[in-house]
Amino acid sequence: MSARDDILGGIRQALGRGALADEAAGALAARVAAHRRNLIPARAAVLDPPARVDLFVAMAEGVQTTVTRVASDGGVPEEVARYLAAENLPAELTMAPDPTLDALPWAERPLLQIRRGKAEPSDTVSLTPCLAAVAETGTLMLVSGEATPTTLNFLPDTHIVILRARQVVASYEDGWDLLRQRPGEGPKALPRTVNFITGPSRTGDIEQRIELGAHGPRRLHVILVGDAAEN
Repeated sequence: MSARDDILGGIRQALGRGALADEAAGALAARVAAHRRNLIPARAAVLDPPARVDLFVAMAEGVQTTVTRVASDGGVPEEVARYLAAENLPAELTMAPDPTLDALPWAERPLLQIRRGKAEPSDTVSLTPCLAAVAETGTLMLVSGEATPTTLNFLPDTHIVILRARQVVASYEDGWDLLRQRPGEGPKALPRTVNFITGPSRTGDIEQRIELGAHGPRRLHVILVGDAAEN
């Protein structure tokens, strides 16, 4: 019996209810497995892939995310170096220990100092991949794991995210579908944390002034790789 079963069993006992009948248990299991969708805004769902990518960029830039497009993986190190210089930041960053990031041609930018691993309080810039991007709101979907420490999403003042155009989906529901379809994953092997990030961290004070970086990065930069027609 799992911890989940223990918790739900305790709730049933407190409510004076016994175990579910087979018919009710079957109906409940079918409903959970079906992942039925609610209302989904048409503004993203009706678009073809290139238009969906354009909508993501527009929505992301509308919430102070900066986006730069590069044609291929080979352009990523150059764009990282360009962005750091443009923001007057040191040429150093902490990178998620993800194989897709390791495969990028970092040797072409030898002046970049890269440390792999989780973020530390003193880190100023992080670089991570993402699972998906949601066009309808300009939102990034990031998941936790050994290769993607969640600290990288929140501790550094500047967060750079590598997004491939084919990862842009219309809705949040599409993002959850991608999560469930990951190789080797399933309902019982979901990540401990899923972060939806829409723009830099922000808060409003009592005078309704928006302050960036209050609870996380004050800069969010997306490097969008390729085009939506690529597989």
